[in-house]
Amino acid sequence: MEKANDLSRSSTVLEQNSTLIAVIEMSLSSWLVAGIVPGLARHPLKKLDADPEALLLLLHRWRDEAAKYGHAIARMAIAFEAGRDGFWLARWLRARGVEAFVIHSTSVAVPREHRRAKTDRLDTEHLKRAVLGWLRGEPNHCQMAGIPSLDEEDARRPNRERENLVNQQTSIVNRMKACLIRLGVRNFKPTLRHASERLEMVRTPEGAPLPPNTLAEMRRDMARLCLVREQIREIEAARSQRLQVSESRAQAMVKLLTRIIGVGIETADMLVHEILSRQLRDRRAVARYAGLTGAPDESGKRRREKGLARAGNARVRRGMIQLAWRFLLFQKDSALAQWFRARTAEARGGTRKTLIVALARKLLIAFWRLTMTGEMPAGIKLRPGV
Repeated sequence: MEKANDLSRSSTVLEQNSTLIAVIEMSLSSWLVAGIVPGLARHPLKKLDADPEALLLLLHRWRDEAAKYGHAIARMAIAFEAGRDGFWLARWLRARGVEAFVIHSTSVAVPREHRRAKTDRLDTEHLKRAVLGWLRGEPNHCQMAGIPSLDEEDARRPNRERENLVNQQTSIVNRMKACLIRLGVRNFKPTLRHASERLEMVRTPEGAPLPPNTLAEMRRDMARLCLVREQIREIEAARSQRLQVSESRAQAMVKLLTRIIGVGIETADMLVHEILSRQLRDRRAVARYAGLTGAPDESGKRRREKGLARAGNARVRRGMIQLAWRFLLFQKDSALAQWFRARTAEARGGTRKTLIVALARKLLIAFWRLTMTGEMPAGIKLRPGV
């Protein structure tokens, strides 16, 4: 088992006299680069086009300026906020010998005034303070995101694309039903196999056929629906083929999870590529990444809970809460299901909703332990091995 990285602080000792530190405030067309260069009293600031080669030339120029003042640069550390550009720049810089880090945007401290000043220049100052504290090893000064490889990032695309397509399918079906209900038609199901062929036979309560513009709109929606459903089937077929021929660690974890009765291939594939394949530090980090931890509000004598933090991966959080309800149906004799029933036997209805989140958190941690160490949750029923 690989050692998990603690991204809450740097594990490398900071030698500030030989380290060039820079932060980037990124936008669509330009980058604002702010540096801390040993030997320079001022902190240089340079606006560039969104060009990595120009960024690398700027870093080398600052390195040469530090050398003129007697500071040999042995380390260059660059950081920027997680955003639209993803992780490609971090991978590109690391391949050229530059330490690159991606900061969680929510972990950067900012002023709390109601109308605080906000400019790119001020944002770089906040980023510099956050990165300096992190490099010095101060715990929880800011949080860095794990930088996935290109293959790891690409492995998440089929599941996310399928989720988007399913949402589009639901939107098209709901729009068609709403269009028909306006005309009083309630017995037509657009999801049937031969629904497009039955549009001509649909009649309103007055006995009239669908108006021509409505009929044309329905046909276009049916064509979109057929295309989306075909793309979903294509993604599912490609995934099944990968499971049969691939021997990677991620595919092995998917096969292991799908042996648990009640866990389908969609849920298993999502969990593996979104969270279980990451090298998270411990069970607390697993629950926190999924956003299944609480948000306490305590001050003086006040003690209350504001609910889920919801600061993690929303896909994992939604999937685990749905799986927790399904788990109670298919794994009634498991230790986790018995734990839930013992605490909700005589409780109010709202207590079940609260405790289902706790069950989802426990279940996710149990799956993490299963994939990391092979420890099977107590009382779990498995499908026969293939």
